[in-house]
Amino acid sequence: MCFLLFFFLYYIIIFFFFFQAENCIRDIGVTGVHTCALPILEGEDGFEIPMLIRECVVIQTDDYNIPLKSTAKPSAPEVEEEEEEEEKPITYRAPEIRGNDVLNVFLAYVPQDVKSISSTAFDAYLVNDSNYFIDYLYLSAEGKSWTLRSRGTVKPNMKMHLEEFEKSALNGMERVAVQLLAYKDDRTFLLKQAVNQELRIDTVKFYKLHTFQSSDFFEEPALIYEIVKDDEAVKQVYVSADDIKNALLQKNVQDVPAKLQKKQHVVKNEIVEVDLHIHELLDDTTGMGNAEMLNYQLDVFRKTLEEYKQKKGQRIVFIHGKGDGVLRRAILDELKRKYKTYQWQDASFREYGFGATMVTIH
Repeated sequence: MCFLLFFFLYYIIIFFFFFQAENCIRDIGVTGVHTCALPILEGEDGFEIPMLIRECVVIQTDDYNIPLKSTAKPSAPEVEEEEEEEEKPITYRAPEIRGNDVLNVFLAYVPQDVKSISSTAFDAYLVNDSNYFIDYLYLSAEGKSWTLRSRGTVKPNMKMHLEEFEKSALNGMERVAVQLLAYKDDRTFLLKQAVNQELRIDTVKFYKLHTFQSSDFFEEPALIYEIVKDDEAVKQVYVSADDIKNALLQKNVQDVPAKLQKKQHVVKNEIVEVDLHIHELLDDTTGMGNAEMLNYQLDVFRKTLEEYKQKKGQRIVFIHGKGDGVLRRAILDELKRKYKTYQWQDASFREYGFGATMVTIH
């Protein structure tokens, strides 16, 4: 009896679920079932039992309802890349020379061919004989205007090539200037004063072989001007424009005793030569200032022209030297103002260089 009751209940349950499946009633929570069929579960004893869809638990499957194994590979531990250290550039620093913390700077002119001094070109150098770096400006003057010829930095205990020039450029180099700023770039140092040094270049010296002497800085003979010596700027002594003005405005200097006077002119090939160098005119200049000496030279110049004014066509060469050009400018000023009818020009370059003026009487 019990057996019949069990089968009766079994068929009733099957009938109920069959009609539920026919009506395609689904539970949206089930995603692993792809048809409207009633799910049948198999128990541990192999007996199949129908179950409601909402009571089923869905697992991930492939197309054959076989659970998938995880294919994800365990990630390898990340290895931190070591940052490469940037290589710092190695800077070579020349060793300092003991005792060279005192500033010494020179301007040097070196002939390229000392054996052909009359035609050779020249090289200009700035010599830094100290343990300091030096920033420099090298300039030349034309009237009141200045032109930059070179600029840069000279390393400690080195020399810097400034320029190469021909003899034709000498006329524009009568006045040059050097401006300096000394320092050390990688260590402490004693402060040095900035230098602004103006120089008068005697260009006549570039035509004389004995002008160029041996030195510690060059293998070739060189003409060297001191710019800074033992931390002090070297000042040149020259006659300024004010001295010229004062000399022209002053009365002629009193006659110098005859015993101090020298022969003032000579005649050579019908050309009168008058050497106006003060040491050629006087044996002793003790007690005479620059203005007095200049005025005496001009007085000799005037007396010579007065002596030969009646000799038409007479040529007179006045040797005034190059120097600072003070006497030459004073002579030309006299000629322009008082002797307008006379002709004048630079004397023979071969014999006098730039240091003489020839006047022709008319």
